[in-house]
Amino acid sequence: MRNKAYISLGSNIGNRVEYLHEAVRMLDGQEKIKLVSISSIYETDPVGYVEQDPFLNIVLEVRTSLSPLDLLHVCQSVENELGRKRVIRWGPRTIDLDILLYNHENIESEKLNIPHPRIEERAFVMIPLLEIAPTIQLPNKSMPLIESNEFLQGKEGVRIWRRQKNGEDVFELFEN
Repeated sequence: MRNKAYISLGSNIGNRVEYLHEAVRMLDGQEKIKLVSISSIYETDPVGYVEQDPFLNIVLEVRTSLSPLDLLHVCQSVENELGRKRVIRWGPRTIDLDILLYNHENIESEKLNIPHPRIEERAFVMIPLLEIAPTIQLPNKSMPLIESNEFLQGKEGVRIWRRQKNGEDVFELFEN
């Protein structure tokens, strides 16, 4: 599996950790996706539409033989299977999956933009991403992403909820 991608997951309805766990299990169960790394779970204040419960967020690193659009299709299928409803922009959701990065590519299409267009504005994405990929650099940027973190707004709204245990099975994160 020659392609590396980073995917952000978030949930703020129902059993948030169970939705994250199920989404990770469904992605990892795909023949053409291999889970490489998973961040700690962060509880985060909502952004955009703020009249909703806090989110749990994680970022995954995966290897895949899927194209970016096929990976998007898989992510949307996981969202649909887990009951994602798109009612309010940035509103409550059982699960949300966003492809943040795919290799070192810039993709701009009607269906998909990579890197994710608001990656550098979202502490709930940047903090878990930098946890698992501290030296990552965005395409067409000369500085590592961690240097953008210094000026990141909203960091106070991102709190560690459950720390990832280094060297452990990734699903250990979801055990009690």
